[in-house]
Amino acid sequence: MVVQGKGKFEELMVCSHEIAASTAQLVAASKVKADKDSANLHRLQQASRGVTQATATVVASTKSGKSQIEDTETMDFSSMTLTQIKRQEMDAQVTVLELETRLQKERERLGELRKKHYELAGVAEGWGEEEEGTG
Repeated sequence: MVVQGKGKFEELMVCSHEIAASTAQLVAASKVKADKDSANLHRLQQASRGVTQATATVVASTKSGKSQIEDTETMDFSSMTLTQIKRQEMDAQVTVLELETRLQKERERLGELRKKHYELAGVAEGWGEEEEGTG
């Protein structure tokens, strides 16, 4: 999608990180349940290393591509008047403040989402049932 101009570089990087994290979680869960000498576990660990390397390559390539595109978008203020530049400066300050506010709200939302995800994952795994049964 990013190559076609319909996606965002950041989405690609987030998805890559999620793939790597999910793979690591799968390996960790498998280590707990599988015999340490299992051939399947060994193959899974090798595949996981491959996924980690591939996702790291995707993230690095994405950052590089994004950087190259941003480098071509240089700003030229040479034909602007003092008043125009001041207006652009004020508009930029407003945008920065709006983005900082949005960033803070999104960080709070992300924290709440992670908290809920952790709670739901705990319920799905049966965490806390031992304590309830011993009371």
